[in-house]
Amino acid sequence: MPLAPIQFADLKHLPLTLRARIFMSMILIIVISFFLTGAITFYHFKNANEQYHQERLRRKEYAVIESINYFLREQQTIDASNDSIVSLFDDKICELSKVNSMDISIYSLSGHMLITSNPTLREKGLVRDRLLSSLLKTINERATQVVVNNETDSMRYLSSYDLIHNMEGKPLAIVNVPYFDTEDIHEQDIQNFLMRLGQIYLLLFLVSILIAYFLANYITGSLNAIGQKLKNIRINEPNPPLEWKFDDEIGTLVNEYNRMLAELERSAAKLARTERETAWKEMAKQVAHEIKNPLTPMRLSVQYLEKTLECADKEKLGEFTESMISQIDTLSSIADAFSRFASMPETKPEKFNVAEVVQKVIVLYPGYDIKLSFKNSYMAIKGDKDQFVRALNNLINNAIQAIPEGKEPNIALSIKNKENEVLISICDNGIGIPKEQTEKIFEPQFTTKTKGMGLGLAMVKNIVDGFNGAIWLESEPGKGTTFYISLPAA
Repeated sequence: MPLAPIQFADLKHLPLTLRARIFMSMILIIVISFFLTGAITFYHFKNANEQYHQERLRRKEYAVIESINYFLREQQTIDASNDSIVSLFDDKICELSKVNSMDISIYSLSGHMLITSNPTLREKGLVRDRLLSSLLKTINERATQVVVNNETDSMRYLSSYDLIHNMEGKPLAIVNVPYFDTEDIHEQDIQNFLMRLGQIYLLLFLVSILIAYFLANYITGSLNAIGQKLKNIRINEPNPPLEWKFDDEIGTLVNEYNRMLAELERSAAKLARTERETAWKEMAKQVAHEIKNPLTPMRLSVQYLEKTLECADKEKLGEFTESMISQIDTLSSIADAFSRFASMPETKPEKFNVAEVVQKVIVLYPGYDIKLSFKNSYMAIKGDKDQFVRALNNLINNAIQAIPEGKEPNIALSIKNKENEVLISICDNGIGIPKEQTEKIFEPQFTTKTKGMGLGLAMVKNIVDGFNGAIWLESEPGKGTTFYISLPAA
């Protein structure tokens, strides 16, 4: 059964990690660079090697010409006729061929073969009986050495042609020096070069693999650390931030991780607070409902009992019924507090002057001489004015209740404009709040007073959050507490 071909879509599902992809990309780049540099180096070496052999042929041919010129200087008279040249070089050409280790052929100025040191070359067709007219024209026009690439069915070789002159500088004949070692030596040089280049490239490739491996591990090591940190994130537990000493792309990722971590912790804290408040509100609704239902019948029953019951001691009966009604009223006030916390009224946002509203609130506390200070008479914010008054009343009441008996109250309220916000501070000289309790002060179940349900500051926090503001406090036990409210200016 023939195997199904591999589809490109299947490659997407291969389990390649980022480290593997980086490693393979580096290896691919190295292979491509090796191929390109190798091809360019091979091309350059091939051309340089061919030029080297041509230069070598020119040097050998130059040596032959110099030997011939030295031989011609010893001759008294030289005739340019063909027979004279043949007789002149009949014995000398073999001697020159052995001395220079080169085959030598001499042609007439008209291009006819006159004499050769190796007749077998003529028989094999490696040396022409007559030069081509185009080659002859080139030799006569240049009057210098001409190198020609020759190719037969069995081999390729070079041939050098040059003119020989008599003592007067007139051309006598054309000398030809073939160079048959070109192809074999050239191929051997290329093989040796490729072998050395391959060895070098193999060593470089192995070193490159090691470097690419360590680089891939180094690059992905930080990402692995981030991944491990992400695995260990716990919403309700503190998570340590990452540290990275370089200002690079990974540093940007680490900074973004740390930012998101801080935001996650804030969101988790807000979510936990919201869940607690929601649970308290649900419980407050249930408690208020369950308490208020029997209170009215109980109050009516006690009042009815006081009027109808015949008792010898009417005074004790009155004290009893009064105490019962007082306890019922206390339970009723508790139920009302729970009900107010559970159901915040619908907000009615409007723009109002903070200083004006605060002045009206302070008037409601004439016996405490609350000091108010502000520089600008008009500082506007936007929100529900009734809820703002409600929050302000809660904070002033807390300040009053925090002052112990026998101590002269000293309550100061300040309003300031600070950039794009309005800062309100309420300072008292009460008993203060210990530092370990300040973090829990805005939780609905927490209170530092012997009376109350601990819902007032939680309600103030909800109101301030509805204004998109912030509330915090500074306190020193025994000296007093200052609450700060920051609200965005309208």
